[in-house]
Amino acid sequence: MKAVAIVLIVIAGLAASSDAFSFVPRARSLSSVPKSTSSLSMKLYDWKRREADESAINDLDNYEFTLDNLKPAPGSRKAKTRKGRGIAAGQGATCGFGMRGQKSRSGRSVRAGFEGGQNPLYRRLPKFVGKPTGPGHTKKIYNIIKLDQLNSVAPGSTCSFESLLESKAVTKSKYDVHKIVVGRNEFTAKDITVQAHAFTKSAREAIEAAGGKCEVLKPSTGEVVEA
Repeated sequence: MKAVAIVLIVIAGLAASSDAFSFVPRARSLSSVPKSTSSLSMKLYDWKRREADESAINDLDNYEFTLDNLKPAPGSRKAKTRKGRGIAAGQGATCGFGMRGQKSRSGRSVRAGFEGGQNPLYRRLPKFVGKPTGPGHTKKIYNIIKLDQLNSVAPGSTCSFESLLESKAVTKSKYDVHKIVVGRNEFTAKDITVQAHAFTKSAREAIEAAGGKCEVLKPSTGEVVEA
């Protein structure tokens, strides 16, 4: 028993005299590592600026910006993520859309205007009174002929889109129906007969005031249906 007590006393004395943290691995070597004195503050993409030479750009008194030396700041432009090109790219097999769910399927997930079941915007907004022109409705599109394009027509003659095209007063049109409207320039033709599929009210008044006549054509056959 005396031998055990002596051993315990010796161990206690060694523990009191030695470093309390000597049992931690590499504790003495870690305490001797010098601390960093760098003032570099890391921000997003700032690590790319360390390799860029911006001394000339920062000298605002002697540097002149022109169209041929303008360039984005280093690190401000990020490369496009390539999806579906293997797992090494980070957006490989499922391209970031997951494996299951409605939004992971091919094609459009929800229809246009759908807001999850709540009252959508196109139903919340008030509607204007008038002729509907939205989806499901058709709108007649005319080829526009201006009155000043008829100034070259000889008095007493009849003109239509075909005759105007032949005389190069108008250009070709992808629409088969034509409408006469008032142009920016003055209408100087006198005593002419104009054939078209539609006339604006002001254009009809201008033609009739100059002694002319307006004839409305049928879109399907081209026959005169109204004079």
